[in-house]
Amino acid sequence: MTAPPPAGRPLGHTYGPYGSAADSFRILFVCTGSICRSPIAERLARLGLQRRLAADDAVRLSVQSAGTWGHEGAPMEPHAAEVLLEYGADPGDFHGRELLDEHVAEADLVLTATLDHRAHVVSMGHASGLRTFTLKEFTRLVAVLERAPYPERDLVQRGRSLVRAAAALRGRLAAPDPEWDEVADPYGAPLSVFRACASDIGSALDPVLTALTGHPAHTH
Repeated sequence: MTAPPPAGRPLGHTYGPYGSAADSFRILFVCTGSICRSPIAERLARLGLQRRLAADDAVRLSVQSAGTWGHEGAPMEPHAAEVLLEYGADPGDFHGRELLDEHVAEADLVLTATLDHRAHVVSMGHASGLRTFTLKEFTRLVAVLERAPYPERDLVQRGRSLVRAAAALRGRLAAPDPEWDEVADPYGAPLSVFRACASDIGSALDPVLTALTGHPAHTH
């Protein structure tokens, strides 16, 4: 039975579990202030999808970001914007967001910067525990699931299958150290630290996007 559309959502769309649109797979990146780590992840993910998928397919994977103490409407931190430009990603038209219930309820996959962020998201409910991971945790799980069979023809079903498989594996594959699964906060640091942060995020994102799409990145 298909879930009814959430309040305030237009009719004519079919909504899947947790309120997400059945014809799209929604990824939500979460950090603290919504101006450094999660925007970098959001825009690098969008760039990575563009390099893997045709435009008609890429729009089926929605990528957003928010912060547990998000600066609503704030611009991206200037160093974060600068490193995105260095990667060829677009930092423009960005506005920080405070993490709200609806963001969590609508997401098919929530990827957080730290374990504390993950705990915050899970505490919000919406059956989010099975689809919320730190970014690096999800990368570790995806590496193990690399050869697992996923639906090849439908991106949305492929993504949801991957999330379910990762959730099932999580309890059997702990990190060597808790900090292994975290992305350090570069806020207030010099540009070199932001570059290191973006490199950390980009390295973790690449195998995730390849697993979600079934395609490696094609650089231009």
